[in-house]
Amino acid sequence: MKKTIHLLLTLFVAFSAALLAGCATKGPQYTLYDFGSLKTASAPLPALAPVSISDARAPAWLDSTQMYFRLNYANDQEARAYAISRWSMPPPQLFTQRLKARIAQAGGTALTASDGATNVPVLRIELDDFTQVFEAPGQNAARIGVRAALFNGRALVAQRSFVKQLPASSADAAGGARALADAGDAVIAEMMAWLATLPPTAK
Repeated sequence: MKKTIHLLLTLFVAFSAALLAGCATKGPQYTLYDFGSLKTASAPLPALAPVSISDARAPAWLDSTQMYFRLNYANDQEARAYAISRWSMPPPQLFTQRLKARIAQAGGTALTASDGATNVPVLRIELDDFTQVFEAPGQNAARIGVRAALFNGRALVAQRSFVKQLPASSADAAGGARALADAGDAVIAEMMAWLATLPPTAK
């Protein structure tokens, strides 16, 4: 009888230890966000001539799946990250992916370096800001800063900076993600309109 009780206690302890170990090693369940499905643009976008899109680049702190926000009313120099919310891929990748999709949707041609196309201008993009900013508790907006430069070979053809800030519908990660996606689409629309104004000889 004592042996049976001892065996049961041993099994119970082993099971409890395994259960606790499983709980300890299981990471947090993140909520993932992206730009959402590609909807029809709010205004007609120009069909661009073929252009090679380099993968957008960003500072190291932005080149991750962390979702950042700033409490400007407390300390606008501190970028904070949501604990259990993440982007499905780093913002530079999300932006590049959406830009290519928008160009194709408008009837243009978006190429990459791997396509091996020659005599095609190259668009290089730097993502400087991609955050949700709180000017006061409950008052927040999405802010995106992008620099774009068009090259013909090694020659710089044109460059421009784009900044967009849109209010968020809620003071949380979901509201920030939606507003950042909308701001990204707005910047892309402005970027495509700018590219369409460049002289044909520059393309």
